[in-house]
Amino acid sequence: MALVTVAPAKPRRVLEIILLLVALAVGIGGYVLTNINRTGELPGNLAMHAGILLAIAIVAEVGMHFLAPFADPVILPIAVALTGLGLAMIYRLDMSYDALDQATVGMRQLMFVGIAIAVAALILIVLKDHRSLRRYTYTFGVLSLILLLLPMIPGLGVETFGARVWIRIGSMSFQPGELVKITLALFFAGYLVTNRDNLAIGGRQFLGMRLPRARDLGPILLVWLIGIAILVLQRDLGTSLLFFSLFVAMLYVATNRVSWLVIGFVMFVPAVALTVKAFPHVANRFSVWLNALDPEVYEQTGGSFQLVQSLFGQASGGLMGTGWGRGYPQLVPLANSDFILSSFAEELGLTGFLVLYLVLIERGLRAAISVRDGFGKLLATGLSFSLAIQLFVVLGGITRLIPLTGLTAPFLAAGGSSMVSSWLTVALLIRVSDAARRPAATPAPWNSGIQPSVAREVNA
Repeated sequence: MALVTVAPAKPRRVLEIILLLVALAVGIGGYVLTNINRTGELPGNLAMHAGILLAIAIVAEVGMHFLAPFADPVILPIAVALTGLGLAMIYRLDMSYDALDQATVGMRQLMFVGIAIAVAALILIVLKDHRSLRRYTYTFGVLSLILLLLPMIPGLGVETFGARVWIRIGSMSFQPGELVKITLALFFAGYLVTNRDNLAIGGRQFLGMRLPRARDLGPILLVWLIGIAILVLQRDLGTSLLFFSLFVAMLYVATNRVSWLVIGFVMFVPAVALTVKAFPHVANRFSVWLNALDPEVYEQTGGSFQLVQSLFGQASGGLMGTGWGRGYPQLVPLANSDFILSSFAEELGLTGFLVLYLVLIERGLRAAISVRDGFGKLLATGLSFSLAIQLFVVLGGITRLIPLTGLTAPFLAAGGSSMVSSWLTVALLIRVSDAARRPAATPAPWNSGIQPSVAREVNA
């Protein structure tokens, strides 16, 4: 036997810095091009805008160096690029709005970005090991239920466009469902990693599939009831679809049984059909989807005007878009929030930012594959699926593939709730990827500043 010394993998910080500079250039470049195309001049506050973004990027990079040195070097730059693009588009729309409350959304969004990144940094400072979250599995489950119930409290919850998903405290409003995406992913990961052996045991075969045992259907029935409760009480199809799809996807990954996907589909579709018949708000979304170009549906209050204007804008932009500031995305109501993907499709085309999303999701799934513990695998998978499902639902809505749901695009859309939850997702993916890429015998930076080499024995 001979002892072979293998040096630990080195953090790829240089690559991350280069990618981060490119990400900053993308966001700042969009801001500059918008002003040049619309006014022929550089923006007057360019130095302030670029300085704030550069300061945030420097702080983030320094924090990564000390808190998660082995983390995937692509995750942070992708998140910065998407955030910068979102800020640039919101500023671009501000220039087209006459109303003062609409024309200042960009400044508020920049403040929300600062808060979101500060919260993400706090998570990385406090959370030394993602595995410690497993101890609070049922705490996260209870917290998820509390957050979902908050909008139903009289005087606290606020109804918007027929759905009751917001809470308001004084002059501030917040959407608890944005945080529930993360707390439910934590709960599902902890629950499934503990019970996946029982859930993977098959019962009888049906149509070539091994069905689960009847006594193991309890968890999916419970989550199904929660999804139906959201549909009935909050009349929010998007959130209900997101949560139920997230659980079924994680259940499939944990057990590797296709039967769970079939069961989830069979349970959810009839529930949606009944809800469509029972609630006019949900039925109207399906009517708009199926009859968007009908003149009566187009002209009625709450009709298809918004969706059709979005489709016209996407068609005028074509594959590559009209260019920054050269389209008319402001003609679409809520162009800076619910329909911001439509704004990007009109002026930049769908390809670029979709590739950024796909790369981010791929890196999250890569961390899930590489990390050594089952909880980390399911957590990273759940967070990545959450981003993927949300992107599919939003993109499917604006392209009329599925009914509009009211969900917002992560990192891009205006709003503090969405931005904070998006960066919390990034922080957790960074923590998991750091654990996945760290050599097995290399201590974490909070335990020691020394990184000993990894020794292993091989046959001579």
